[in-house]
Amino acid sequence: MTRLPRDLPIVERDVVRLVVRDALDRILLFHTREITAPELGQWWELPGGGIDPGENHRQAALRELREETGITIEEEQIGAPNWTRDGSFRHRDVRHLQHEVVVEIRLAGPGPDIDDRFRLDYEKEDYFGFRWWPITEVVTSTDQFYPRRLPHLLTCFLDGETIDEPLEVWT
Repeated sequence: MTRLPRDLPIVERDVVRLVVRDALDRILLFHTREITAPELGQWWELPGGGIDPGENHRQAALRELREETGITIEEEQIGAPNWTRDGSFRHRDVRHLQHEVVVEIRLAGPGPDIDDRFRLDYEKEDYFGFRWWPITEVVTSTDQFYPRRLPHLLTCFLDGETIDEPLEVWT
């Protein structure tokens, strides 16, 4: 069983992660880094964020997608939260423990460019690029991802399988 490190103060929260899939069968990933820990390198990450008090995961998905990408959608475009996971990582001298649900968002057309005007300041520093990845390239990539097992679980998730992933201590 993986244990949560006790190396930093812990912030625990509920989170929604988004597999944003366009009409060309590509998913949106952010190229990111932890500026206070350059030794971690760079990785590709699913969009998403915290579920605010009073929100459910669908409301948070709509808000997070708009804030991080500028993309607005209808609630009907959000799939079921059939992937659940706990993830932990260091970020800005805090250890995060996140209880995550992952949902698919289907776009009717090709993925647009990203509008980051509504991002938080730290997100503008951490996310330095984005890419609409063909699903087949994610599955075969040797790049680093968050969640780490994204390449292995993506096809199952998109096929509607239920995934209950144990704690991943990412950093």
